[in-house]
Amino acid sequence: MRITGIIASLLLSAMCYGQTKTIHVFVALCDNANQGIVPVPERIGNGQDPKNNLYWGAGYGVKTFFKVKTKDWTLIRKITAKDANILERLLFKHATKDVYLLADAYDGAKIKTSIEDFLKSSNGQLPLAIEENSHTLHFGGNADLLAYVGHDGLMDFDVAINYENLSSGSKKDVIILACFSKAYFSPEIKKAKANPILWTTHLMAPEAYTLKAAIDGWIFNESGKQIDERAAQSYHKYQKCGIRGARNLFTTGF
Repeated sequence: MRITGIIASLLLSAMCYGQTKTIHVFVALCDNANQGIVPVPERIGNGQDPKNNLYWGAGYGVKTFFKVKTKDWTLIRKITAKDANILERLLFKHATKDVYLLADAYDGAKIKTSIEDFLKSSNGQLPLAIEENSHTLHFGGNADLLAYVGHDGLMDFDVAINYENLSSGSKKDVIILACFSKAYFSPEIKKAKANPILWTTHLMAPEAYTLKAAIDGWIFNESGKQIDERAAQSYHKYQKCGIRGARNLFTTGF
């Protein structure tokens, strides 16, 4: 009986290890005209132009970084979103792991919608199913990890979301790359009953190298502290801000 139990446990562990994981990234395009930001050059600050936008099509934007600047991810296809607020939707797959990433570029003028969608999904709402090679991938409120990238719109407006109780008791892992995100998002993330594995304590550039570093740690089931350190190392590498400052910028948990 003991041997049988051990074998069953090992089989269950193998099955769990082989499960497909999904990540949903909500990107509010940088928008000089519609967001309370310090203006950036016009070409990269047009919130209706994903191709050149600072947080999407520019060199360190989510689309360009994951498509061109890392070998860990492969762009599978572009998907037409039913939501008109989403100007571009891309599906990526990890090169060596059974992990899929869905990235949504929201119209910069609709930043409130993007944040509300992220928060609702963090609460297990807005489930989204996408078919890929006869396999159903679960995003939105059914994703394993959710991330928000962009301006901290909660500095400028409030949200009114009807959060639901999660019957399973499980908490969604979330990453929030925006200025002072812990201070401004904490009340909502607590109400969403989500688990903040990475957010910020100060001003920051929410570019994709930090997101990629944090996701790397998450894929390898690292602790929040380990993911925090990955983010700091990456941010220092690209921003040349000093590792001490980078470590002070990122934090994990409440």
